Amino acid sequence: MALYAIGDPHLSFQANKPMDVFGEVWKDHPIKLKQGFERQVSPDDTVLLCGDLSWGMRLEDCREDFRFLNELPGKDKLIVKGNHDYWWTTNNKMETFFREEGLNTFRLLHNNCWLYGDVALCGTRGWFYELEQAGHNEKMLNRECMRLEASLKAAGEREKIVFLHYPPVYRGYRCEPILKLFNRYGIKRCCYAHLHGASRALAIEGMCSGVEYSLISADHLGFAPKKILD
Repeated sequence: MALYAIGDPHLSFQANKPMDVFGEVWKDHPIKLKQGFERQVSPDDTVLLCGDLSWGMRLEDCREDFRFLNELPGKDKLIVKGNHDYWWTTNNKMETFFREEGLNTFRLLHNNCWLYGDVALCGTRGWFYELEQAGHNEKMLNRECMRLEASLKAAGEREKIVFLHYPPVYRGYRCEPILKLFNRYGIKRCCYAHLHGASRALAIEGMCSGVEYSLISADHLGFAPKKILD
């Protein structure tokens, strides 16, 4: 049994959103994703999916994308919301949809935590705070901080790993409210997604201010989930 993580599958089996417009690396990327899972992940493993799963606008528009992900190796697939997950709705509606469609590997990481052995898996989408849209962004950032803190509180005194969609830190940027939560709750490890292509050069990986960071966007990982824990 092992824990893996990957973000940004950006699937579009029902939506007209071919990803190869973003570069050759995205050509036939569902095939690469399937091969990466089959190469890395065993049937009893846990996988964190850190946002931007499907381009569908509603759950019904994502059915084939979720079926594809559900059939990939992994017993439990924990979902964190991404900025392009427009289909995201209430926990109850999503859980009902998964149950009715027989999508039995999905679990929501949203205002809660999941235990992997003695380690608590915590997370939320996160947020970019941009001054030119301060009113909107401050409200959204505060909401994301509340969700992250709810997840961290649910973990109690256990060791915690945080999974975000947005990076809380990259070259030239620090999301101080989220980093303050890291400090308050003793976070030592964080995995994040969202950065693609040339923007990956801005990524912070390795140790930074006492936290070990990993970029886990799909194209960065060659579409193979990264092992986080044995």
